[in-house]
Order: sequence, then C-alpha cells, then structure tokens
Amino acid sequence: MFTVKQLSKLAGVTPRTLHYYDSIGLLKPSRVGDNGYRYYGEDALLRLQQILFYRELDIPLDDIKKIMGRRDFDVLGALQSHKDALNKQVARLNRLLHTVDNTINHLKGNNIMSEKAYFEGFSEEEQEKYALEAEELYGAEGVRSSMKKWKGYSAEQKRRIMEEGSKNYTDMIAAMPKGADSPEAQGIVERWRKHMDYFWTPKIDQLLDLVNGYNDDPRFKENFDKMHPQLAEFMREAVEVYVANRKK
Repeated sequence: MFTVKQLSKLAGVTPRTLHYYDSIGLLKPSRVGDNGYRYYGEDALLRLQQILFYRELDIPLDDIKKIMGRRDFDVLGALQSHKDALNKQVARLNRLLHTVDNTINHLKGNNIMSEKAYFEGFSEEEQEKYALEAEELYGAEGVRSSMKKWKGYSAEQKRRIMEEGSKNYTDMIAAMPKGADSPEAQGIVERWRKHMDYFWTPKIDQLLDLVNGYNDDPRFKENFDKMHPQLAEFMREAVEVYVANRKK
C-alpha cells in the first residue's frame, strides 16, 4: 500500500492532484485508515495509470470519469488503444525531429533544405484543429469558408501555395538585419498579407491577432523558432509597423 505522499512521488503527480481526483470520484483510495490517511493498492495504481494515459491524450477529466465508469470498461482494451495513439504520436514526433535536424543542418550550412521541408510533420489534421480554435477568434463562418477553399485546391496548387508561404518567412529572416520598418521587411509583410487571400482576407486588426498568436501560442512559437529564434517577434514588430502605417 502507498500513502498519498508515496504515490505522488511514484507517479509524478502532486498530493493535491490525488486529493482532487478523490473528491470528484475519479480515483478513490483502496482504503482509508483509522488515522484518516488514504492508502492506495495495485488496483488504484492501475487506475491512476489509465487516468494519466488519458490526460496525455488531452481528454478532459469529466470525460475520463465517464469512460472509466462504464460497466464495459476494459483495461486491456484501453491499454491497446493508448498504445495505438502513442505510436501515432511517436511517428509524428519522429518526423518533427527529422525536420528539426534538417533545419539545424540547413542553418549551419551543412545541407540545402527545400522550402517544403520546413513543414514536414505538420499534418492537415493539425491545421483543422487549429482552424477550430481560430473559429473562436475570427468567427466560424469565415474559418470554415477558408478550410473549404483550401480543400478545393489541387495537390499541385497546395504545394505551390505552401512553398510561396514559406518563402515569405525565409525572405523575412534575410531582411531581419535591415529592421522591421525597412522597405524590404514591409514589402514582405505585404506579400504575407496577400498570401492569406488563398485562405481568407483578414481585417487589418486581425493581422495583429495573428502575429500575437505566433508569439504567444507555444505551438506556433515552436514552429517559428525552428526557422529562426527571433522570427516570431520580428514578424510582430514588422506587422505592427505595417498596421500603423495603414491606419494613418
């Protein structure tokens, strides 16, 4: 049997988390001692493992409770599902690691990297996930229209659009030494804005929302950092100048 302190250390969760799981009926201790201490046996350890697997898959606690509370809940079946999901994550992360290695070697001058290769490992499924989040910021109608427009392009058109988009970023990296308000950087911002017409046409203030997202959302920031660690912030500075100039 494990105490709360012992199990928290073993599983890498806080005692407060275990107390909370108990309070919502998600993970009850195997027994409670006369002293009021909670004790967890093997059944509780296995259940906590399942909870943590589901949390790794970003499933909300309420949904986890419903899933694990079903009479037909099968631990072995759940483990196989976790394994399949994790294998997919491993495959995707391996592709991303390959992209990171290629980008590092490219920036060091050890190899020539195609523009398309900057985005290997980023699936259309992820783009759709980001689109759902974007609906909350920019409105469902516009975002769904954008996704429909994107899906209507041929594979060759998508390839060309992606290469054109990535070139905007590589050109912006080259323009960084000249400053965010330089004619070169501002010209690239204009190209970047026009490139969005392939998907949707944002309002002027929405451009600031986009570049703020590049910096504030860890997922987008990570992607920009792979190209250049200062690119996201430089894009924000350049777009702020662009927007200010058009509001004069």
